[in-house]
Amino acid sequence: MTTLALCRRRPLPNHDRSPQYREGRFTNPRPRPAMGFWEGLKLTWLFVRGKPAGTVPDRPIPVRPVTRSELEAAPDRSLYRLGHSTMLMKLRGQFWLTDPVFSERASPVSWAGPARFHAPPITIDELPPIAGVILSHNHYDHLDRAAVLQLAAKTARFIAPLGVGDQLVAWGIDPAKVEQLDWWQSTEVQGLRLTATPAQHFSGRGLRDSDHTLWASWVIQDDEMRVFFSGDSGYFDGFKAIGDAYGPFDLTLMETGAYDERWAFVHMQPEQTLQAHLDLRGRWLLPIHNGTFDLALHPWEEPFERIVALASAADVQITTPMMGERVDMKAPDEMVAWWR
Repeated sequence: MTTLALCRRRPLPNHDRSPQYREGRFTNPRPRPAMGFWEGLKLTWLFVRGKPAGTVPDRPIPVRPVTRSELEAAPDRSLYRLGHSTMLMKLRGQFWLTDPVFSERASPVSWAGPARFHAPPITIDELPPIAGVILSHNHYDHLDRAAVLQLAAKTARFIAPLGVGDQLVAWGIDPAKVEQLDWWQSTEVQGLRLTATPAQHFSGRGLRDSDHTLWASWVIQDDEMRVFFSGDSGYFDGFKAIGDAYGPFDLTLMETGAYDERWAFVHMQPEQTLQAHLDLRGRWLLPIHNGTFDLALHPWEEPFERIVALASAADVQITTPMMGERVDMKAPDEMVAWWR
């Protein structure tokens, strides 16, 4: 039996004690609605053969290349969007990555599955040493095995929800580098405080590991500055609970893409993204989970257009950086429609 199989069948003791862990699986506070067989079959057919036009760009995505020297010279509290939900942040003179995905496809195989619209603004080899990688869950568009293994030598620690760390160890990551947290648990790294907070989602990388690992959003605190990273989530009352406990937030990095009314329980519609930002008491909104992979049935640029219009109508400050563009996390620039 492989190490990974052992991790799946016999979770570590702290997994068993988690309020989210029931009958061998992690759960949402509100049960996820089951999708019927025929509905699932129809969706599979749509993704394979019936996608509408426009889900993939018909022109190159603009990307601003980033160099290591630029990163090293950048001021603290700089953020670079590298694609999808991969954000590079410079905090307290160190670099942090969220959900690093650098591979050509978000898929278990290299020859099929959603392909990137653009190359990353910087390669892993060119990155400076990484203080920590923050992981939200184990789906292929958030947990890239090849990237994790390539990052291992230059990364001091991997901070993940329960069970995801077991997966990293099974891949060969030094257990001493891996820290796993349940919802509402925190860790501190040289003055930077990270808290795993609830999300309404699911996990799995194959046919037999559904919900065997936890999913989470993250609160990142650097002295008075507070940043929220949503990971993936449907809209739920947890956003208000997080806002009450840790808000207001200077910046929210919010899932806005790969949505559909048929799976709204696990991915927010843009209107819900805006409401979640308001629940969190966010100051600036930066929409993520878009612009890199074809994961839904909507036009690729639609998430940007919808969330920008909604934010404008609600008088919410929104920033939409080009891939590779630097963002001042305390004072972002106004929206620029680079996708048009």
